Parts: sequence; structure tokens; C-alpha cells
Amino acid sequence: MANNASARKRIRQTQRRTERNHARKARMRTFVKKVEAAIAKGDRAEAATTLRLAQPEMQRAVTKGVVHLNAVARKLSRLSARIKSLPTV
Repeated sequence: MANNASARKRIRQTQRRTERNHARKARMRTFVKKVEAAIAKGDRAEAATTLRLAQPEMQRAVTKGVVHLNAVARKLSRLSARIKSLPTV
């Protein structure tokens, strides 16, 4: 266990940061799930709209250091490719 004030402070900071990062990651996953649900429905317009809403959230996770840049780039690329493969109605 922490034995001095600075170590106790570090533990508090780490806990706050971990909670914040977890919330950011969970929010990002929620946006991605909405896009995937729209893709599963086959609604190209809705999927494109939800992807446009998810993209800034995913980029924000990158700038905050929660997820790696390439991981988000790969995810966005795959989602947009899946949307493009949907039939236009």
C-alpha cells in the first residue's frame, strides 16, 4: 500500500484517469455498435449518418490516448467499406 503522500496522490490520479478512459472507450464502443446495427438492418443512409456521428467520437478517443490511432483508422475504414457494400435503395 502507498506509504507517503505522493504515492497516495498518484493512486487517486490513476483511479480518476482509469474511470475517465473507461467511460471514453465505452462511449466510443456504443457509437460503433449503433453503426453496426444500422449496417445489419441494411439501411445505408442511416449507417452513413451514424458513422458520421461516430467518427469524431472515435478520433477524440485517439487524441486523449485511450486507443491507438491505427486501431481507429482500421475500424473506420472497415465500417465505411461495409457501408459502401450495402445496396442503395
